[in-house]
Amino acid sequence: MQKIIAATKNKNKVKEFKEILPDFDIITQEEAGIDLDVEETGTTFRENALLKAQAIFEKTGIPALADDSGLEVFSLGGEPGVYSARYGGEGLDDRGRLELLLKNMEEVEDGLRGARFVCSIAFVTEEKTYEAEGSCEGEIIREAKGENGFGYDPVFYVPEMGKTAAEMTSDEKNSISHRGKALRALAEMLGN
Repeated sequence: MQKIIAATKNKNKVKEFKEILPDFDIITQEEAGIDLDVEETGTTFRENALLKAQAIFEKTGIPALADDSGLEVFSLGGEPGVYSARYGGEGLDDRGRLELLLKNMEEVEDGLRGARFVCSIAFVTEEKTYEAEGSCEGEIIREAKGENGFGYDPVFYVPEMGKTAAEMTSDEKNSISHRGKALRALAEMLGN
């Protein structure tokens, strides 16, 4: 089985990569001895995923897998979008970004709180670059619920599941998530 470097320092993403793609030998940047922060200068999830995967592949010559993903809230014109991990600036952690989102949506009526998670995947090898996308529709609830997941999961309610992403088990979340859909599409392209 060929090694693949996950072009991210986000341990939660690496965990999901490994859970969703168990037939691949995915290692972290740390395990590969790489300390590289790729600046996400793209204006789309796709552009940022490609930037990260290409940078890691160019540095190592080892196939690299990257994702760029985030939350698009319709009533906020698609915010936080590609800035989901940087929403509100450098000083905020996951909890701070979640609280800022809820504050910015205080006046948004129930029924108008639609949102979606979007994920673009890029897998760069010597022979070819593969790309896949996935999304998950839901709505933003008014207070955090659940202890699982990360980021905006505690306020992202998925009607088809009847719970927030943070209330789901890993298997439940991976079965419907934006990242799960994108990674399964990639696996299909690769014949797995």
